[in-house]
Amino acid sequence: MRYVQLRAFHYVAISGGFSRAADELHLTQPAISDQVRKLEEEYDVLLFNRHKKQVVLTPAGDRLLEITRRLFDNEQQALELLLESRALRAGTLRIVADSAHHLTQILTKFRASYPGVSISMRTGNTDTVIESLYSYEADIGVLGEIPQSRDFEAIRLNSTPIIAFVAKGHPLAVQPSVTMEALSRHPLVLRESGSRTRQKLEAAARDLGITLTAAIEAEGREAVREIVASGAGVGFVSAAEFGEDRRLVPIPIAGVAMMRMDEALICLRERRGSTRVAAFFEIARALTGASPGEAPAAQPMR
Repeated sequence: MRYVQLRAFHYVAISGGFSRAADELHLTQPAISDQVRKLEEEYDVLLFNRHKKQVVLTPAGDRLLEITRRLFDNEQQALELLLESRALRAGTLRIVADSAHHLTQILTKFRASYPGVSISMRTGNTDTVIESLYSYEADIGVLGEIPQSRDFEAIRLNSTPIIAFVAKGHPLAVQPSVTMEALSRHPLVLRESGSRTRQKLEAAARDLGITLTAAIEAEGREAVREIVASGAGVGFVSAAEFGEDRRLVPIPIAGVAMMRMDEALICLRERRGSTRVAAFFEIARALTGASPGEAPAAQPMR
C-alpha cells in the first residue's frame, strides 16, 4: 500500500469524483484512476461503485474513508505544528453552529488576532453539528448542550432559558408570561425534530402532561423567526438567541424549571491540537472565563 494510492482514494471519496480529485491534486484523471485501481487490485477490494460516470463508495470504501480522514487530518496537524506561525497567518477555520449569536465576541477577537485566517460558518441543529465534527467537515461546533461523550472537548459559553416569542399584535404579546397549557392552545411554529430547543421544550411539556403539536415545522432558526413575524404562530428560542427584532415580542414561559439551553463550544478531542482550533479555544476561554467542560463517559452521540 502506497501513500499516493491512499491519497488518491481519499480525494476521490471526499470530492465525489475522479476529475475533481485530479484537480485538487494537480494530477491527470488517468493518473488518479490508475492509483485507485492499483489499490483495489492489490488488496482485492472494491472501494467505489462506478456507474454512468457516478462514483459511490462501497461499504469497504466507507470504512477506509473513516481511517483516511484521520490519517490526513493528522498529517495536516503535523504540518501546522511544523509551520505553526504560518498556520495562523493563513488557512480556514470551519465552524458549524446552531446560532452565531454566541460567537460574536470570540469571532471579533479571533479575526483581530489572526486576520489571515478565513472563517467558514454554517448553521445547523445539534445532530448536524455532531455529524459535521465526526466526519471532519467542521473544526469547531456550537450547540445547545454539553455533549455527553469523551470524544469532545467543550467550553460552556452561556446558559439561558428557553422563551416563547410572537409577532406584535398577537394575543399573547401583551402577556407578562405564558404557561405551557396556554401555549398548547395556540398554533406553534417548531424547529425540526433534531433541534435541541424543540426536544427540551417537548420534554418539559410532557412532564406537565401536555402535548405540544406543531402547526408549522420549519428547518432553521431564521425560518421560524420569519414565519412567526408574519403572525402565523408562536415560536421558541433561547433568550440569548432572541436578538433585536422590532417585529417580535419575547415572552417568558411560566411554571417550568430547568428548561435552559447550555450553549457550548466543542471540538473533537483528537483535533484539539490543531493550531487554529487551539487558538480559537484559548480566545473563547479568555473571554468567557470558562474552563474546559469535560463530559462524563457515555455512549457516543453519533
